[in-house]
Order: sequence, then structure tokens, then C-alpha cells
Amino acid sequence: MLNYARPGDTVHLSEMFRLVRGTGHILDVLDVLHRDQVALRIHDGAFSAMDLTARHPRTGEPLSTVKFMVQTLAAAGELQRDLQRELTYDGLRAAEAKGSKGGRRPAVAAAKTDAVRTAYLEGRSIAALARDHRVSRGAIRTAVADLLPDHTVSEQEGGPAPETPVTLDMPGKVADFLRATDLEPAERAALDLGATVRRGQGYTLRVTAVAAVHRRLLHRSQPLDGGEGVPAVPAQRKARREYENRVGALTPTGP
Repeated sequence: MLNYARPGDTVHLSEMFRLVRGTGHILDVLDVLHRDQVALRIHDGAFSAMDLTARHPRTGEPLSTVKFMVQTLAAAGELQRDLQRELTYDGLRAAEAKGSKGGRRPAVAAAKTDAVRTAYLEGRSIAALARDHRVSRGAIRTAVADLLPDHTVSEQEGGPAPETPVTLDMPGKVADFLRATDLEPAERAALDLGATVRRGQGYTLRVTAVAAVHRRLLHRSQPLDGGEGVPAVPAQRKARREYENRVGALTPTGP
């Protein structure tokens, strides 16, 4: 600020202690501003009614009344800050005595991670899960990190919400294959929570999950297309193609 200021400029402060931290510091700042011929305007607080730049016309020193008031008000400000600090410490000690701990909020316990991930797949928001489990939003995002779509923006105040889970019908032949496959917890949860819809002699599994989980399930069902000397079963290949078309519709294509 001092490098930028020019003689005749005015420094505006909301209140004095936005710039200084103690009595001696205030007087030092006033000397520097006077040396650089920069005026000072304080808008709020006790100093707002004073002309802190007033100097004796002969000696050039701060007026005695101004110096006295600056020292008195600065001492009062320091006392106020010290009292606030002491009250804060007293409050923390009282909270600790009641069993409350300060500091960073805890992460999601390992025993609750699966429940958090399942709830997220069912459509619960990160903010709601954070309230339910009394942890930070960051802890929830860590627990469901692999479920978040690639383009999800970090959830902040006023920021966009995470991608909403979508429901797709998975052919029963694909579901049967995936149930016998080694899956990630989020993928397994999506299948376990799926609703079975009977269709003639077969069935469809109505799966609700974010697009990223649907894409991973589609990838894991790739062996149904055949390959490496294993012939494909036409009915299974057709079922996978149906699911592939539904998952592909979730990803916008470029022009």
C-alpha cells in the first residue's frame, strides 16, 4: 500500500485495528503516513471522530491531545481483544468439560462408509449426509469420491450440486452376470438396491446410480460380447447392447 500511495492520497479504513495491532504500532503508522504526506480516514469505531493526522504547526509532532487519545483508545482496544481471547479459551474449556472437542471435524468412520455410499447412490445430497453423520462435507466427498462424475465441481456455498443419480433398466442377463462378478462396493450396492421388474419369462433390474457407476457396470459386462476365444451368446450380447444404448444416452455427444 505504501509503495502505491502518492503524496496527497488518503488511506480509508473501516476501523483502526484493520491496519494496526497495538499502541506503539499506531504511532509508527501515523509517523509513516505523515512522512509520505498521506492522509488517513477511519470510518467506524472510536477513531472515526478524530483527526489523527493533526500536527503541531511549529514542531510537526502529533498534537498532545491526539497522542493521548490514540494511546488511550488503543489500550482499550487491546484490552477488549485480550478479554475476547480469554472468553474464547474459557468457552473451549467449558465445551471440553462437557465432552465436546474442537478442531477439525472427524472423517466418516469406516463402519459407516458403506451406508454413506449407499445413501448417496439413493439420491441423498452431500450436505444432507454431512448433517446426518455430523462430519464435514469434505469428509463425505472423500467417502464417495469414486462415485462423483468427472465434471462434478466441489460443493461450496452457493456452488452447483453434485450429479443426480439416474435410473436405468438393466436387462436381467446383464444383472445376472454382474452379480457373479467382483465389483466395487458402490457398484455392488447399486445392484443390491435395484428393483426387479418381471417381463414374461425374464426380468429387468431397475438400477439407480450416478452416471459414473452405470458406465463402470457397463464396462464390467464387456465379456458378454465375447472375445479371447470365448464365443458370445447372442441373447447376452443383445442384452448388453440394450444396456449400452441406455448408458450411452447419459453422456452428451459433441456436435
